Amino acid sequence: MPVFRAPDAQTFETHGSRFTAYVAPSRGSRELCSWRLDVPPGLIGAPHRPSREEVLLVLAGSLEVTLDGERAQVCAGDVVLVPADAELQVDGGPAGAAAWVTTTPGLEARLPDGSTIAPPWAS
Repeated sequence: MPVFRAPDAQTFETHGSRFTAYVAPSRGSRELCSWRLDVPPGLIGAPHRPSREEVLLVLAGSLEVTLDGERAQVCAGDVVLVPADAELQVDGGPAGAAAWVTTTPGLEARLPDGSTIAPPWAS
């Protein structure tokens, strides 16, 4: 039975946030990628366009999410469905936040300058 223990998770830091990888092809998954996202208080996130749909579940705290120019505050228990190729920006709320993110393998993110990254937490 695949069980992913917290001490075994890989952690990545980028654009001021921490990404803790649990499920990904590099860890045995064929169809899903999932990670914990920790966003510090007041952080202004980097706008990007994910190439795959993402589901973002806020576990604790709050986030300011901008999706294709529409801004919303989301709190613990709220879920944001991010369509593929939508412009997404995730900013930290007053106390920061923790969220769980799920997508599918092959995720890339296009940045405003046209460059793309393949996030290592999703590979």
